[in-house]
This record gives sequence, C-alpha cells and structure tokens, in this order.
Amino acid sequence: MTFTVKSVEQLEQIYGEPHERAVWKEIDCLNSDYQAFVRASPFAVLSSVGAGGTDCSPKGDAAGFVQVLDERTLALPDRPGNNRIDSLKNIVTDPRVSLLFLVPGVGETLRVNGRAEISIDPELLERFEVRGKLPRTVLIVHVEAAYFHCSKALVRSALWDPQKHVDRASLPSAGDMHRRLSGGTFDGAQYDQEAPERVMKGLY
Repeated sequence: MTFTVKSVEQLEQIYGEPHERAVWKEIDCLNSDYQAFVRASPFAVLSSVGAGGTDCSPKGDAAGFVQVLDERTLALPDRPGNNRIDSLKNIVTDPRVSLLFLVPGVGETLRVNGRAEISIDPELLERFEVRGKLPRTVLIVHVEAAYFHCSKALVRSALWDPQKHVDRASLPSAGDMHRRLSGGTFDGAQYDQEAPERVMKGLY
C-alpha cells in the first residue's frame, strides 16, 4: 500500500471542489484592487522554471518598486545581487513566472502568474534610477492570471507579530555559514563585521 498521492483524481477526492470565492477572485488582469497591492508592496518573491530546474528569488525595494505599466503588464528592476542570475537564466529559456506580493502588516497576499521577458531598453532602465544608479535589466511580466490569497497563512505564521520576531543572534551569521561552507578557509568574522557597510553600499 502506498500513501503517495499520484493523480489529480486522488487530490480531488481528498480536497473536494474549490470554494466559489477561490474561483472568482482569479482574473486575467490587474484590476484597481490588485494594482493597489502591487503599488503598496516593498517585497515580492519571483518564481521561475528552466532547464536547470526551479528558482525562487526574493525581490525588495521601496513600496511601488514593481511598476504597473498597465492592467496586463508589470515591470520589475533587477538590483545588484550575487550575479548568479538563476531566475534570468530560466526566463530566457522558459518565460513562465509567478510573483507573490507581500505588504507589511497586511494579511492578504497577491499572486500573479504570467510570462516574462528581460529588457535593456534605456528609457525603461531610467524609470528605475535610484541614487544615480540604473538596474542592469528590467523584467517585463505579461500578466495571465492574478488572484489574492486570504490571510490564513500569515495569521498562522504570526509573520507580522513583533513578539514573534526571531533574535538574529540565535541563528548562524552569514559569516559563520560562509566559513563552514568554505571548509574553514573563509574569514567569517571579518565578513560579519563589514556586512552592514557593505550591504548599504551595494544596494543600488
């Protein structure tokens, strides 16, 4: 006997039909309500898939950093990072992406599915100038589906509850993790000491 679910039919037997509200809240564009969530969000998670597998990447900046070009199009700047460009590599081979938008203090989240392309249009890059710095590329997302999630996940996780915030010192530091991953050759203490200044200098 196996306890692994292997078919859609099995899933439907376990879960039944989706609630009516869960169906009607999915639309093929960003209405005014959904656009409001995008403009208020300083943080989103970008999901992509490609020949090398799947990828999930955090994206963040001042609220409204993802611009609504129109009800079916979003633009997302790619700020300085580690240059792995895993998501971008996926997108050039498979344009399917998903975005999950979070708004601090708000329980509902917004998910957007669509197809993306990578632009180096100078005029588009200039729209995202911050502190005299331009992003290297801008991701254009053509919206195919958008819908909001209810607050249950964030309520269960108590994500916005300050009393549940974790003391950073209770977890391994970035320097400690680098040191162990390098087999002890990396100077983790110096890395941690320089981190605050390094992060601020490299934001844009």
